[in-house]
Formats: sequence, C-alpha cells, structure tokens
Amino acid sequence: MIHVLAFYLFAALVVMSGALTIFARNPVHSVLWLILAFFNAAGLMVLLGAEFIAMLLIIVYVGAVAVLFLFVVMMLDIDFAELRAGFVEYLPFGVLIGLILLAEIVFGAAAWTAGPIQIANRVAPISHEVSNIQAIGTLLYTRYIFLFEAAGLILLVALIGAIVLTHRTRGGVRGQNIDKQNRRRPQDAIRNINQPTGQGVEL
Repeated sequence: MIHVLAFYLFAALVVMSGALTIFARNPVHSVLWLILAFFNAAGLMVLLGAEFIAMLLIIVYVGAVAVLFLFVVMMLDIDFAELRAGFVEYLPFGVLIGLILLAEIVFGAAAWTAGPIQIANRVAPISHEVSNIQAIGTLLYTRYIFLFEAAGLILLVALIGAIVLTHRTRGGVRGQNIDKQNRRRPQDAIRNINQPTGQGVEL
C-alpha cells in the first residue's frame, strides 16, 4: 500500500512540476520547478528498482545540467515580454509535440496491457541477489569495456580541446602578468602628495 501511495505522490509531483516549468513566468522559477521534477522522477526510478538511473538523475541532471541552466538564466539579461511573446508564437507547435507524445504514451500503455512483449524474453535474467548497479557495472566492465574506454577517451579529448580553445593566445587582450605584480613595491604604486588646501590634484 505504501508503494502505491508513494508512486501516486511522486507521479503527481512530476506532472505538476513539469507543468509549472512550462507555465512559470520567471525562467529562474522554471529551472527550480524542473529540478523538483527531476527529484520526483528519481523517486519513481527508485520505486521501479532502477536506483542507478535515479542516481544519474540526481547527480547528472540536478547536479550539473539543471544548475548550469540556472546559472545561465541568472546571468542573462532576459526580456520577459519578448519571452512571453515567443511562447505565444510557438504555442501551436508545442501543442502538436505534446499531442504526439501523449499518443505515444497511450499507444505504449495499450501495448503493455495487451500482453507480454516478446523482446523482453531475450534479455538475460538477473538474479535477485545482484543489485541493479552491480549488474550494470559488471556488464559495462566486461562486455562493453572497450566502448566504455572509448567514450572516456572522447570526453578527455573534448575536455582538452575546450581548455586549449579557452587559453589560446589572442591579440588585443590585456593579460595578467603575475610575476610583475609580485615584484611591485608599495612606493611604485603609491605617491604621497602634500596638496595645499583649496587646490585640485594634478594627475
């Protein structure tokens, strides 16, 4: 009984926070509602026994993607009037996409209730004594070890490329000379002037 109540609670909060993400007038509030949706979706994944996906939702989406969205939205100078005008302009296209997604969900639910899917019989059974994370880790580091390492190398190359592009030498930019700053003495930066009263300072 507690599982059913938890499911309906998490599901209702996901739907509510998803709707408020779209209809919130302030983009910062939209990102915060999106974070709430991610948290409740992680709760649903835990109820389904997919704790690894729940951990990914918390660490990757909430801890990285949503926080990045929040920083970008807070740093940008957003014209809310123009943003609302764009929302009205793209509303028909958004409604069309929503109807397509709703039709896919209804079709998937109907296919699930019609009977077991034959593709699921091809999946190797997993013992109940092995956790979900342990099963995924065993599969990644045995069968897909080379693909896993290749993905890590690609991410490493992307990281190095981003660093190189950021620290490339550009003309017309005043750089920071740390050695010159450390060698500067107080008398080189401060000038004491005995200025008479009532007269300005000549620079």
